[in-house]
Amino acid sequence: MTNSARIDDVSIGGESIRLGQFLKFAGLLDTGGDVKEAIIDGYVTVNGEVDRRRGRQLQFGDVVGFSGHHVRVCA
Repeated sequence: MTNSARIDDVSIGGESIRLGQFLKFAGLLDTGGDVKEAIIDGYVTVNGEVDRRRGRQLQFGDVVGFSGHHVRVCA
């Protein structure tokens, strides 16, 4: 991710959310099957690093990237 990359904020309304849930909630992917495939294939990053765990607990401030889009987990 470059310094000029746009990061959108997405409010989750709770204290944490799983990576797989967040990808759908943020509108980056539409179905659970798409989420599973994208994560397993290494197309999803968390804070700039590939993460292959659908169940990873995201916290406020984490930045999730997929297909050129970056979204930050917010309260």
